[in-house]
Amino acid sequence: MNEQPQAQPEVGVDNDSGNNDILSPTSTFESANGGTATTSESQSTSDPPFVDAIAEFNDDNDVVVDTGTSTNIDTKNTVAAIFTNTNTNVANDIRTTTTLQRQTTKLTRLKEKLSKTKNSLAQEKNVKAKLYKGLVKLAAELKDAREECTTMKEAIKKNQEEMGMGGANGNGKTWYEGGMWRGPELLPGIQASARERMIRMRQMAGPAPNLNGNTFSEDDVDDSGGDGSQGGEGNNWAIPRRGKSAVSLSDLFFDLVIVTAFTRVGVAIQDRGGIEPSSFAYFIIFWLIWGKEASFSTRFDTTDLSCQVETLLTCFAVLFGSLSSTAPFDSDKGTSVMVLAAFVAMLHFLLHWRVWFWFKDVNPSSEMIAVKNYAVYIMVLTSVEVITWMIGIFVFSETSRFRGLVFLVAILVSFRLPRTFLPNDFHAACSKRGVLFILLLGFILQSIVMIASPFFDYQLPSSEQYFFLALVCFLLFCIKLLYVDDSFSVDPSDHALLVSRTAGFFFHLGQLILLLSTTVLGAGLNLLTHSYLSATASLQDKSKFLVCSGFAGVIFSIGFIKSMHLRRVPLNHGHRQLFYAAYGTQILVLLGVVYTTLRMSVAKTVTTIMMSELQMLGVLCGLVLFLLLISWLDEAVELNIYGGGDAREFRVHPFGLWTCLKPGMPQPPLFSSDTSRLSHLSPMLKDSNANLFDSQININIPNVYGSIRQVSGISGSGEDSERASLVKFNDEKADDGDRIDLVV
Repeated sequence: MNEQPQAQPEVGVDNDSGNNDILSPTSTFESANGGTATTSESQSTSDPPFVDAIAEFNDDNDVVVDTGTSTNIDTKNTVAAIFTNTNTNVANDIRTTTTLQRQTTKLTRLKEKLSKTKNSLAQEKNVKAKLYKGLVKLAAELKDAREECTTMKEAIKKNQEEMGMGGANGNGKTWYEGGMWRGPELLPGIQASARERMIRMRQMAGPAPNLNGNTFSEDDVDDSGGDGSQGGEGNNWAIPRRGKSAVSLSDLFFDLVIVTAFTRVGVAIQDRGGIEPSSFAYFIIFWLIWGKEASFSTRFDTTDLSCQVETLLTCFAVLFGSLSSTAPFDSDKGTSVMVLAAFVAMLHFLLHWRVWFWFKDVNPSSEMIAVKNYAVYIMVLTSVEVITWMIGIFVFSETSRFRGLVFLVAILVSFRLPRTFLPNDFHAACSKRGVLFILLLGFILQSIVMIASPFFDYQLPSSEQYFFLALVCFLLFCIKLLYVDDSFSVDPSDHALLVSRTAGFFFHLGQLILLLSTTVLGAGLNLLTHSYLSATASLQDKSKFLVCSGFAGVIFSIGFIKSMHLRRVPLNHGHRQLFYAAYGTQILVLLGVVYTTLRMSVAKTVTTIMMSELQMLGVLCGLVLFLLLISWLDEAVELNIYGGGDAREFRVHPFGLWTCLKPGMPQPPLFSSDTSRLSHLSPMLKDSNANLFDSQININIPNVYGSIRQVSGISGSGEDSERASLVKFNDEKADDGDRIDLVV
């Protein structure tokens, strides 16, 4: 009985140290049992708080309470055990509750994280679905584009095979297609230009056309004539069947005849020592005849019979008229020149009447309507010109003072405004102008050699005479270098002929002044050569005036022609300063050379009077060489700044010296409003979109496939995103079903 209460406190002692305060009565009792009675009494005096608990314990366990010391000890031990067990249970309950709370909190967090992950996965799934749908649509568009390109390549290949000779079934032989008797045909590319022109006119005048992968649908544009034919029986206008070089052999022969007429006018200038009104008028008439032929040959195929006959008759007329180009207005030879001009105008009236007759039944909605309108326009002008010449021939006599007025009115009527109704082949026109100028330089050099040949028939030329001829050749060669080919030196979009009609008109005037000045220079060089080889003591005033004034006119006209084109100013401030410095230096040097040579032509000082022919040529060669080096300054600056890169990538702002360079035809809305297309995409994607179709076929991609514009705020996302959608020509978005969503 006494040992069991002593063992229970040890169990209580093994519990948590947090229960030491509750177990303290038991340890006090044990020390009292083994110690003095005073301690027991002090312990017993503190028992009253346990009386109720002991009574309750006894009632629950049916314990009989006996009086005495042993009963007291058992009761106290029992109470201590009760409190020890109670404290242990409470501590365990507290720990369990804390653990449950922590696990509940952790579970709640995991549930929230799982919910967020599910929402994120659902959102990503929707985005992937939209992106996949857009890529599928894009793949379908690319497939359609590839099929169109393949079809076009096959058609072009078939066209090239048909243009070759000796086909399997005779398709390449021209007599199976009508040969010399076929109707008029447009040059390759002219129909496309007419189609694009009609597109722009319709965009500015009315609603935009429908896009079905092509510029126009079959309902919008009719390539056939009004009777269902292709503008003429047996002609397929959709794909031109014949190619044509820039300058054909027939054109080259005609240019030789025109240059011969120019040199005949130069002979008259050489004999009179200057330019008279009659010589000036004759030169313009010959130049206008060349312009009429060039205008027709850069739009239509000239290998058919009617064009060949017309070219031959024109050559006869120009050759016969050049024999009378040395006479004044008030003479029978002046009347011969008037007959020449009227005859050529009548030929071109008949030539364009044939074109009008061939295209008279075209549908007004077809781009071939431009051909018909152009033919009517030329017929009206040529008929007025013929009437004017007839009035001068039959109404006014040779001695009439109104003879010069007739020439003036007829010449003004003969001028044509550039890009009227039907555009021409730009590169072919540039090549023809260059060929005509080079032929004129060649004829000048030939005439100089012909003048020098009689002096060298009986004696060998000296070293000084060789040097003189070398200076003449060097002078003409430097002039050729100053006159660069516009089709290579200037971007077509910046060329004066394509900027505005006013700029194109002044560009043609510059070409006329250049050819006339070159003819004057040639006449002066002929006199200078004869004077030098005949060992004249001093330089003649006539030859000095013609050489210096002609040289000044050539330099000024070349600079004027170059100034008519648009220039691109760099974006960088430092590059812009170099740009202005380079072009400003060129202008100042050019004006200085022109002023110096003009002063030399009219000066009466002792230095200029006593100047020899060799010294005159040496001064002119030095000036033209210096001007040539300055003209190359811009290329040197570009090479220093941009290295091997394209300078056009850095030059974007247009710059023109003349107010007439303002573009006469605005750009389509696709280019004027959509300046930041594809700017929101990555450079790799932008480059791939830009080069995909260019690598397959040479077409203007934005004109065909529309552009991509940026739209912010995708509905339902709550955040600003970027959307790329196809845009039509009228600057409207495509249908929602055709929209491509890209999340960048």
